[in-house]
Amino acid sequence: MNKRIKRMPATAAGFTLVELLLVLVILALIAGLVLPGIIGKAEGAKVRAASSQISRLSMSVETFYLDTGSTPDSLEDLVNEPSSASGWNGPYVKASLLKDPWGREYQFRSPGEHGDFDIYSFGADGQQGGDGNNADITSWE
Repeated sequence: MNKRIKRMPATAAGFTLVELLLVLVILALIAGLVLPGIIGKAEGAKVRAASSQISRLSMSVETFYLDTGSTPDSLEDLVNEPSSASGWNGPYVKASLLKDPWGREYQFRSPGEHGDFDIYSFGADGQQGGDGNNADITSWE
């Protein structure tokens, strides 16, 4: 049983190193153009999610007020019954809602500077102020 192995001619061996490198460069250029747009949209979605969560927290604070006659001392009071609040009928939100999309606690002030209470996030950078995705997200604007 002699099996003969046919060898392909050297001219049909496949891609050259230069051709492979050229394909990799083209793929890197395409990724460089597409990825920033995708990442920017993801950050924009986090800003919208934070705004929606702040609205939900604001409604929960108002419901807490209707039940107890006072605003909570902290957002944690929306999840765990405080000893000083009679009429508490919570939890008013899930504990996971107390953190913004970047994993930081929402800021809460009662009484607020812009109303009965203020709820806000410092945005993507976690610093007060900023522009774009780094701008503060607030309950009063």
